[in-house]
Amino acid sequence: MLKKLQLTSIIILILATPGILFSSGRPENGKIILKAADDHELSYPTTQGLLKMASLLKEWSKGRIIMIVYPSAQLGSERETIAKTRAGEIDINRVNINPVTQIVPQFKAFALPYIFRSAEHMHHVVDGEIGKKLMKYLEAKGFVGLGFYDSGQRSFYNSVRSIHSIKDLKGLKIRVQKAEIMIDMVKALGAIPIPMSFEEVYTALRIGVIQGAENNYPSWVTKGHFETARYYTQDEHSRVPEIILFSKKRWDKLSAEDQKLIRKAAEASIPYQRELWEKMVSESKEKALAAGCEIVTNIDKKPFIEAMKPVYKKHASELQDIIKAIQNVQ
Repeated sequence: MLKKLQLTSIIILILATPGILFSSGRPENGKIILKAADDHELSYPTTQGLLKMASLLKEWSKGRIIMIVYPSAQLGSERETIAKTRAGEIDINRVNINPVTQIVPQFKAFALPYIFRSAEHMHHVVDGEIGKKLMKYLEAKGFVGLGFYDSGQRSFYNSVRSIHSIKDLKGLKIRVQKAEIMIDMVKALGAIPIPMSFEEVYTALRIGVIQGAENNYPSWVTKGHFETARYYTQDEHSRVPEIILFSKKRWDKLSAEDQKLIRKAAEASIPYQRELWEKMVSESKEKALAAGCEIVTNIDKKPFIEAMKPVYKKHASELQDIIKAIQNVQ
């Protein structure tokens, strides 16, 4: 009975939401049906970006191209949906760059600590020649890159003290993602990295297994971490973008005109997604400040960046040309 109720709820949600269309996934009456995946919930900016893309495709093709968006990891985790996209089982897939680095190592440059000076700098890099160049590497791996969404900056927060310099991080137990580069970054700053899943952070902060973590403002607030870890320092050590992938297997079966239309819709959804993200960030900061949290924004990042030299040497020695190109973008 429970499974029937859950399935009914999903169908009702899809039917009731603008931009989401329910279908068997097979072309009908000459229509092209595209299946799109996102592991975030329906209201999240990346999912809303895909919905905008779906709406534009429907409008511009006069209902001939139908894009079905499946939110909340209905089609699997990011790693699972990447494999399904390569196989042609999923047409469009919004994922973070991190798992894509396992397929195209050049994308590791976008995940390096302090590689981007600001959101504007990141947008100029990923939307410009560097982003387009790295996108081309995807095609030999079974994907077509359509563009980059925003997931904001990641910074440190903790329950002990406000962080104004590297010395304030010393000895703090900080949760990190289960990624070697993140572990090495935290070690280089003098803190103690504690790898654990994101779902464990709230309880770990509560019981003192960790004293802090690092993430963007919406994650800090919406997941309740700010209730315990009340000190947030905007050091902006990471700005890892999201990417929209299309299955090369399915792409090659489309006409040039339809490919152009899909690219146009994806590109048009990008500023819309980024605007939603900024709004979500602003609302999260306001909520945290109203709750009495302390947010530090005016720190000197130079010592933090200097401390990353061994991290870059270990993880990015083969990426020097890309790193220099990114740093030269104004």
